[in-house]
Amino acid sequence: MRETAPLETYTWGKELRETMMLAGPLALANLLQMSIYIVDVIFIARLGEEPLAASGLAAGLFGLVVWSLASLVGAVAPLIAEAIGSRTPSFRPVRRATRMAFWLAVISGLGGMGLALLLDPAMRLTGQEPAIIQLANEYNQVIIFSLIPMLLAAVLRNYVSALGRPVVATAITALGIPVNALANYAFIFGNFGAPELGLTGAAVATIITAFVTLASYVAIILANPTLARFRIFYRFWRPDWTRFGTIVRIGAPIALTVTAEAGVFSAAAFLMGRIGAAELAGHIVALNIAALAFQVPFGVGQAATIRVGYHYGAREIEGIRLAGWVALCIGTGFMAITAITMVLIPEYLLTIFVDLADPKNAALIFFALQFLVLAAAFQLVDGVQAVAAGALRGLQDTRVPMWIAIFSYWVPGFGLALGLGIYTPLAGVGVWIGLAVGLTFAAIFLTWRWMLRDKLHLSTRP
Repeated sequence: MRETAPLETYTWGKELRETMMLAGPLALANLLQMSIYIVDVIFIARLGEEPLAASGLAAGLFGLVVWSLASLVGAVAPLIAEAIGSRTPSFRPVRRATRMAFWLAVISGLGGMGLALLLDPAMRLTGQEPAIIQLANEYNQVIIFSLIPMLLAAVLRNYVSALGRPVVATAITALGIPVNALANYAFIFGNFGAPELGLTGAAVATIITAFVTLASYVAIILANPTLARFRIFYRFWRPDWTRFGTIVRIGAPIALTVTAEAGVFSAAAFLMGRIGAAELAGHIVALNIAALAFQVPFGVGQAATIRVGYHYGAREIEGIRLAGWVALCIGTGFMAITAITMVLIPEYLLTIFVDLADPKNAALIFFALQFLVLAAAFQLVDGVQAVAAGALRGLQDTRVPMWIAIFSYWVPGFGLALGLGIYTPLAGVGVWIGLAVGLTFAAIFLTWRWMLRDKLHLSTRP
């Protein structure tokens, strides 16, 4: 990595190149990570509507825990970026920050496993069907053991990305796709001499993929001189409570922000489950397509965090401005393309997940097509809020964005989803309208805060 890059980037053209060099591999890694989950959905869908709905409910809560805690430990990225941007001669700040992120991954992961086990009472409280509850519990009680290796891998992904090696994350994530596919094929259907575990086999495949991913990061970091020079595995047992506290201080609001957003989508799945199994299955398919598109602006937001963090560490006000606005333009432009695609060729997108010619999928397809049109409507605002939040994280500004997210997603967002989905004939369509409104509020308020960053003294290091 060229440590002088942040100091040389003062034009739109240079910042665009630097951002794309980070955002491209990060977005691709996100897409590949989503593809791993899509592989699960593709295999599980072959088991039928009930296993698919059950996995959707379980993945809704487990995914919420994973995303939230990965965002918590991901606070190490702006700290590493700030240290590099300030040209600190010692490797110690990077090494100690990463080490404490490891500690946080294990501690928070143990707590997260307990939270994921709340799936059973949540399903019963929301009135899910008994058969789906049983299937979801069997799946959930196995998949939780993949959480800690996932979080440790998330720390290493942020480490290699902040050091200018996002391609490493892309390559390792790509490796996970065939590993996950083969494991699903083996343990769901009993191939290659493995036991036939059905839906539980998909959870076993997730655990295998998580450990292979973690081992790959460790091996590459130890083998690469640029990545190994910080010696992040050195004296792993020694605490640095100051840096641990800093990661928690920055990361906790990020985790709560992600919880607010991911939580409203998980809650929407439970609302759909109350409306009907076909609506829930259609919702899962449409949401997966929307989530797949979201991985690109999410990657751009991650790049914005690192680029803004570099300039923040170097005390470059103009660099901060350019990094944020370039990222916002990239993210918004891409989501405009995905929105058009969802409107023009929704049937083609659905074929990724379901067989359109199979009569048993008729109801699922009917609802998924309706939901995709609404997903297209909020693609732009979804991209804007993701990148704006990422840019603010580069300034280590996370507390106010957290409150913006909580309000936006849960007051106008979930409030409308609940009211329109349960108490009006709009049903599932009403749920998606509420989701779109919540994202719109978040995009407006986060962008407004980014525009006021200098007046709020966010761009100046203490």
